[in-house]
Amino acid sequence: MNFFFEPRRRRFVQAGALAFGLASTLGSTQAFAQQPWPAKPISLIVPFPSGGTTDVLARALADRLSQSLGQPVVVESKPGAGATLGADFVAKAKPDGYTLLMGAVHHTIATSVYKKLPYDFQKDLAPITVVAMVPNVLVVNAANTPAKNVAELVALAKSAKDKLAYGSNGNGTAQHLIGTQFQASTGAELLHVPYKGSGPLTTDLLGGQVAMSFDTITPVLQHIKSGKLRALAVTTAKRSSVLPEVPTLEEAGLKGFDIGTWFGVLAPAATPKDVVARLNAEMVKIIQSPDFAERMQAIGAEPLGGSSQEMAGRIREETAKFAKLVKEGKVAID
Repeated sequence: MNFFFEPRRRRFVQAGALAFGLASTLGSTQAFAQQPWPAKPISLIVPFPSGGTTDVLARALADRLSQSLGQPVVVESKPGAGATLGADFVAKAKPDGYTLLMGAVHHTIATSVYKKLPYDFQKDLAPITVVAMVPNVLVVNAANTPAKNVAELVALAKSAKDKLAYGSNGNGTAQHLIGTQFQASTGAELLHVPYKGSGPLTTDLLGGQVAMSFDTITPVLQHIKSGKLRALAVTTAKRSSVLPEVPTLEEAGLKGFDIGTWFGVLAPAATPKDVVARLNAEMVKIIQSPDFAERMQAIGAEPLGGSSQEMAGRIREETAKFAKLVKEGKVAID
């Protein structure tokens, strides 16, 4: 036996084994990386606490989307700072299609309200589709606020020793801006009380800690029907199908008043276009289905759907529109 060549042969065999192992590892990594999307659960971030309209819509969509994609779509709540904390989280998330945002009109308002935001809503997030439009409704605590209509509420607010308090989902949200527009249109001075979302706001409204709110219909509908809250007007140009007896603010004398709340899904800006296209196709199919429409009708929402480009256009237009209203209302947050 030739012992002189044995160590070299052993090293050759070991090197070959190592090369094979590296090739196998590289091959399995590439195979994993090339797995078709989605290959794992998807997070749908709601920038408000659970129980509000954003959460209800997100869960309705996530339930159906989980079925169509074959992967769980998990709704996660990240509330705070007028819905901007959740938006910032998604804007900075890995752009792989596994972290999405249930955004809303609030984000187009926050762009002008907040002096400094850690993200750019139009540049750092990719629109997928608008899910639904939900009218806002002016409601008062039926036990504590005697006003039966808008005129009586305005008179009460002007004669009250202390300012009537209205609650909103947070600084820079649609409810906040509606409140400032209501004051400008009526001359009544109100006290703004911001909350982190509809859940805590509705609790305090029912408890009498605030006299009124301009929240979306969804979280207050059951309390309107039970008589605990009194609906005085909707804030959109047309009446709501679930509250047909409630007039619009324009019908109540506030001319040109038309603000509602839309909700839509967005992804981090660099998310692959094919993933955004797949999400849009699946979501629009769900949103336009009869059973989803029926589910939306029950909560006072109007299902929409549409292309990513249409949502981007809506965001551009409303960012400009609300910038003007924010400036006129002198609403600003550091």
